[in-house]
Formats: sequence, C-alpha cells, structure tokens
Amino acid sequence: MRTDTGQVFRLEDYRRSDYRIPETRLAFDLDPEQTTVVSELVIERADDSAAGAPLVLDGDGLDLVALELNGEALGENAFEATPDRLTIHALPTDSTFRLTITTRVNPSANQALMGLYRSSGVYTTQCEAEGFRRITYYLDRPDILSVYRVRLEADKATAPLLLSNGNPVEAGDLPGGRHFAVWDDPHPKPSYLFALVAGDLGVVTDEFVTMSSRRVALGIHVEKGKEPRAAYAMDALKRSMKWDEEVFGLEYDLDVFNIVAVSDFNMGAMENKGLNIFNDKYVLADEETATDADFANIEAIIAHEYFHNWTGNRITCRDWFQLCLKEGLTVFRDHEFSADQRSRAVKRIAEVRTLKAHQFPEDQGPLAHPVRPRRYREINNFYTATVYEKGSEVVRMIRTILGAEAFRAGMDLYFERHDGDAATIEDFLTVFEEVSGRDLSQFALWYHQAGTPNVSVKASHNAATGELVLDIEQSSPPTPGESRKRLMHIPLAFGLVGPDGRDMVWESVEGATIEHGVLHVRKRKHHVRFTGISERPRLSLNRGFSAPITLSVEEKPEDRAFLARHDGDLFSRWQALGGLMSDAIIEASKHLRDGRKAEYGREIPELCGVIATDDRLEEAYRALALALPSEADVAREIGANIDPDAILAARNGLVEAIAAANGDTFAALYDQLADSEPFTPDAASAGRRSLRNMLLDYLSSGPGATGRAAAQYRDAGNMTDRSAALSVLVMRHPDAADTKAALADFETRFGDDALVMDKWFQIQAAAPGAGALETVRTLTTHPGFSIANPNRVRSLIGTFSSANQTGFHRADGEGYRFFADIVLQVEQRNPQVAARLATGLRSWRSLEPKRKARAREALLRIASTENLSPDLRDIVERTLA
Repeated sequence: MRTDTGQVFRLEDYRRSDYRIPETRLAFDLDPEQTTVVSELVIERADDSAAGAPLVLDGDGLDLVALELNGEALGENAFEATPDRLTIHALPTDSTFRLTITTRVNPSANQALMGLYRSSGVYTTQCEAEGFRRITYYLDRPDILSVYRVRLEADKATAPLLLSNGNPVEAGDLPGGRHFAVWDDPHPKPSYLFALVAGDLGVVTDEFVTMSSRRVALGIHVEKGKEPRAAYAMDALKRSMKWDEEVFGLEYDLDVFNIVAVSDFNMGAMENKGLNIFNDKYVLADEETATDADFANIEAIIAHEYFHNWTGNRITCRDWFQLCLKEGLTVFRDHEFSADQRSRAVKRIAEVRTLKAHQFPEDQGPLAHPVRPRRYREINNFYTATVYEKGSEVVRMIRTILGAEAFRAGMDLYFERHDGDAATIEDFLTVFEEVSGRDLSQFALWYHQAGTPNVSVKASHNAATGELVLDIEQSSPPTPGESRKRLMHIPLAFGLVGPDGRDMVWESVEGATIEHGVLHVRKRKHHVRFTGISERPRLSLNRGFSAPITLSVEEKPEDRAFLARHDGDLFSRWQALGGLMSDAIIEASKHLRDGRKAEYGREIPELCGVIATDDRLEEAYRALALALPSEADVAREIGANIDPDAILAARNGLVEAIAAANGDTFAALYDQLADSEPFTPDAASAGRRSLRNMLLDYLSSGPGATGRAAAQYRDAGNMTDRSAALSVLVMRHPDAADTKAALADFETRFGDDALVMDKWFQIQAAAPGAGALETVRTLTTHPGFSIANPNRVRSLIGTFSSANQTGFHRADGEGYRFFADIVLQVEQRNPQVAARLATGLRSWRSLEPKRKARAREALLRIASTENLSPDLRDIVERTLA
C-alpha cells in the first residue's frame, strides 16, 4: 500500500510531458499469483527541448523483472527503479526509441481492486484514475494517447474468455492447455482506458446496425447461469446506441462492443474503449430479483458508459483537473436519454433530489470544491457529486442560456474539432462562444468557483399601476480556500402565475435580460420592473431547476400552497409542496425539542389527497409529490444545531397526519392500483407500482398497522413490491412478528443471491430507532457480510451512515465509534472504498454540540492512525480542517 507523501497537485503546475508514447504493445501471461506483463513502448521526444531530459515512468508497487532499450538490456547504472517509479537517464540521441519493460504482479493479492486483480476466478482491470501504473511502468496521465495492441495468454480451462480493448485480430491454442488472443484498438487512448478481462463467463449476444449500415457485434458477459438477467441491459445498450445517433449524430466506431459484469468492483462501471466493465448490480435484472429502481439505474448507467465512447474516450481529458469535462457532460447526456425514454418531469425531479441529497452537502461542507478542482492530493477522492451531478447541471445551463439549436451546434463543433484530443474546459466553452457569439467568461465561474449560490427574491405589486417589482440579489457563502466570491451568471427560469393558474403575460420589463422565460441574473442586485400585471401573481421561480442554487423568496404559505395546486410547471409544483412539507417538519421539530406538541394543520394533508387522486398526473409524479423530504433533506435545510431525533419524530408526525386525513382515499387508490397484468419494467408500470408503494407506507404508519404490508410481501409477484413491503415493515414496525417473519423469509428465498441480499442488508441498515446500531453491528457478523466486497460494505455501512440519521448520529456517539472502526478495517484492504465511506461525516459541524464533539473524536481517531492511505487521510484531514 502506498504511504502518503503529502504531495499536492495543482492545476497551475500542469506542463506537457517531455515524451510521448504513440504505440503500446502489451503481452500478459496470466497467472493467479504470478502474472508476467511485457510492455513494448514506442517513445518519442515531444520536441528538441526534451533532449537530455530523463524518462520518468509511473509505477505503483511494481516488481521489475527486465528492462531493454532498443532491444538491449540496460545496465544497472543506466536507470533507477523503485516499486513506484522508473527513471532512465541514458537515452538514445534519436527522437524515437523502443523501451521493453517486464514486470510481475499478483492479481489474487490485489484487494484494492485497482490495476489487475482476480476475484471469483475472473481477471479484471480497473485503471481509472491511476491504476495502470499498478500493471507496468508508464506515463500514466490522461494526455498521453497511444494505440494499443494486446496479447493475452491464460489457462484455457479456467479462462476460456480473453477480452481487451478494440477488435479481435487473432486467437489460438498453446501447449500445456493454454491459449491466447490478440486485440487491436485503432483509436489512440490514455492508459486509464486500458482494460482486460479473462475468465469463464456466460454471454448474451446481439447485433447493432449503425446509421452508416456497419454491423457491430454486441456481447454482455456475466456469471454463468445469469444470462437471462442481462436481457434488459442489452436492450438498454441498443437503445443508447440508437439515441446517440439520433440526438447527437454520434456513431459507434469499432466492430465489437463488450460489457463484462463482475461482483467485486469499486465503482458503478467503467467506460474502457470497447470493453466496458460493470459492477454486476448495474447489469443483472429480472422481476424476481430487481426493483424498478434497479431497472432504471441499469438503463441510465449502460447509457452513461456507452456515451463515454465520444465524451471521454474519443475526446478525453488533458489532465485530471478536467475530469468534469467527461463526467459532467456524460451525466448530462445520460439524463437526457433517460428523460426521453421515461418521463422528463419525473426524471428531472429525481435528478434534483440526488443533487440536493449529495452535492449540496458537499458544497456546504469542508469537502467543497469547484466543478473543476484547482488542486488535489488524491485524485480518486474527486469522483464526487460536484464533478458529476453539478458538472451536469453546468452543461444544462449552457443549453438553457444558448437554446437547444445553438447548443447542438456547439456540440457538433466540439466533436469535429477535438476528436482524438485530450481537451480542457476552455476548449469546451470556446466552441459554444464561437457558434453563439456570446461571451461565457462570467458563466465559466460555475466551473471555477465552489459553493452553492443563493438567490433571494422580494416582490411588490401595485394593482393601481399594474406594476410588479422584483428585487433579486445573489450571494455565495465562503468555502474552504475561497472566502470572497465573484458574481455568477445565473439563468433563472420563471413564471408569473395568475389567479386562474395560468402564466401571466406582461407588457414590458426593465432591469434584467429575459429570454424565453429565463431571467439572467448577472449582477449582485437586480431591480426588475414588469408592467401590465393587473393582478398580484404568484412567483414560480427556478423552474425545472434551471440553476443549482438555493432560493430564498419572501412569500406567504398560501402562495406556496397555491403553486402546489396550480403551477403549470410540474417541477415547480413538486418543489412548492416539498417546501411546505419541509417547513412543517422543521417547525414541528422545534416544538418537540421545546417539549411542546407538534401541529401540522390541514393544508398539507389536503394537498396530498388532491395530488394522489389527480389522474391527470402520471402515477410516478404523484408518488414523488407524496414523498416527504428525508431526514437528511430537512437537516440540510436547518443547517446548524441539528437534532436527528427531533427531526425523525416531527417527520413521522406529518406522515401520520397525512395518513389520518386520507386513510379511506389512500386505501381505495391502493386497491385500484393493484397489478392485474404481467410485470413489465416500462415507465408507466413502474409509476403505478411506485404510487401504490408510497400509499402503502402511509397506510402502514399507525401502531400495529402491519396487515397490508405483510399481505403485500406474501403475495408480491415482483421484487419491487416485495422489497417495498419489507422496507415498510422494517421502517415502521421493526419489532413486529410480521416484520421478523418477512425478514427470515427473504433471507431463505434469496440467501444465495448476493445482489438481492444487498437489499436485505440495506433495508435493515436504514431502519431508525434505539436498536439500529446493534442491528447493524450484528449484521457485520452475518455469514453473508464480507468487508472485502464493496457492494456489501456500501449496502450495510454506507446506508447506515447516510440514510439512518438517528442510528448513526446517536447522542452517545457509539454510532461514530463503530463507524470509525469499520472505516479503518476497510482501509486495510480497499482505501478507495474507505475514503468514500468516510465522507459520511462531512457534515459533522452542523450537529448539536454533544453530537458534534463525538463525531470529531471519531474523525481524530481515524486521522491519528499510523500509515493511513493517501485516499483516507486526504478525506479526513479536509473534513477536520
């Protein structure tokens, strides 16, 4: 394991390499414990200024076996080799030369799951961000683009499948029961996109015909016996390929496209050129084992990794500071794909919920960083919600500002100009400036400046003159390393909703630029005056979440309730109701902390009844509207001195108030929504199930109300309904006999299926209450729990720390102490997973004083541990700073 050198990498220090590697040939003699890797590199000096400069190659824990320069072995005095670096001083005077490096690695001992590793009998690679240097010495940086030719050799009985990037060109048998395959990738790529897979797997095959009539062989490789569960992934892949042609004009460029699903994987998936490697949870699905959310995630992530073929592979990043250039842009593309495949309004709400749950806390805490960070110590720690989700929002704002036509023209120019390049954010913004004629220099601050801006709005209406005045002010709170903020360009989509629920039309406006329903906030303060507004409107602001901001509006509760009933923009209607719910929970939690009775009023329960039965709305939308803000959502709105127990009690009180007011209505609708047709994963069917399961939660909220959930669990014909019923039982009635029976039955039914059992662990980890910690601690001793498996750790420990606010944030600090123990155990095997777990304490400063002090103690204990990996130390030290 690497020790922390404390080195900080800065964007301003970037300089191009003195050397290039235009051609890379790799030969792998695969063995579980002693794999030999021979790399033959064609190396060129970048220019004459590099003459005399040593060649310094990256390594990570490598064992050097042999080294040759232009076919001759190098003497010991000609180079310096350590496990982490190879430096060659005596180089030829020619501008081009060949270097042959032989290394030996142990795939079975690689528990970090970076580089080449072997798990469940399958050889797998993961090279992003800096895993290739764990395979061979190399210029392991994104701007070194090389054409790869790879030869794989392995035992044929245990590894009949041999895959790498590109197209297959040769294969055959060898003496001793071994065989080989050769793969050639004609497209230059950085080392982080290299991949190989070797093992004994089943396969689902198909074909896609591109828009230029090229035939592409498709293969999805999974554990044998699970091939039928890859059918939906294959369908999603073909739809993704077609969509990218139709929407962006982008065609696939190889003869084959392979996906491999593995059970031990640090990430969700990886876009290696022509050979995507997936965590199997994002490939395998059928109605018995996967929920509707699983199907939607598979669709989105299959699309995301495929879309990387152009936004990430054909055009890659110049350096890791540009990570959002491929990730944020590709998230935007997969969001658009899912919106077209499903419901645009529902998809947008889901995106914003994810952004607020994960990225907003990041922006508001010690781990805040710009979409394009300016410095890092460990790049693995910048695969964050800010880079991905906020990065996507920035791309969406470009389209909002320019309009769809100019945005598409800019994308076309980007692909034309930078195909085969390692590009930067400046390259990306320049194409949009050129096609639109707009100056995006102020807008570019969204990439360079950390934090979530706040926009405050005050409105005044003069009925006599028909004038409406909006006073708009923007501000951005300080973030680590940025105490003073510059003014942002914020595209604020809006509507003025009249008494009839329709948007009002004004005669004139002054004080700001408004284009196509978007008000452009560029100054600190705008005094915007509308004329021709005869009646006072309700302000519908930040429609569609046009900008990732917090919004403070001086408005009456009845105005928000009006919007929740009548706003024509479905996102804003959802946002209005969610705001009412959040305010009610916050107010009730204050009452409960003061020993007073919580009051919820009639407005919210009535609104929930209206929305639940409004058949003009999609069922999926109604389900989202009825979902209360989570405890973490409410805590984020409170911001400081948080008491999770009071929030939970207040939230449960609102659930019971809504259920009490709508019991008969919800029960009738629940029965009406029962499935009478065979299961299908389409959006409409999934929406009906989501609404029915939301109603089940309300109907099961009262004491002893386990009957419906127990019956649904027993009679369920699909995993969506079964797991929803189990979750309701565990969350609402953890000690009931029906709950214990359902948990035991679930384990009996699915104990041999790791992905389904992840749900079993996750559901229990999320259950609040005094016994939550003991439940989770006991589950770590369950035979099915493995601290070496990232999926299992995330399902149990990750869920406990992120979704169980009362269990994790126990007042006595025991939740933090247990968490620190687990993080340190995981870190010994897999630093990446440990570091991501540790972000569960990023918001510790917002807790009430006693919890805050105990959370800090846990962080200090982790920080004081000797020989921490750079991954974990970086997160903990920034969290404590």
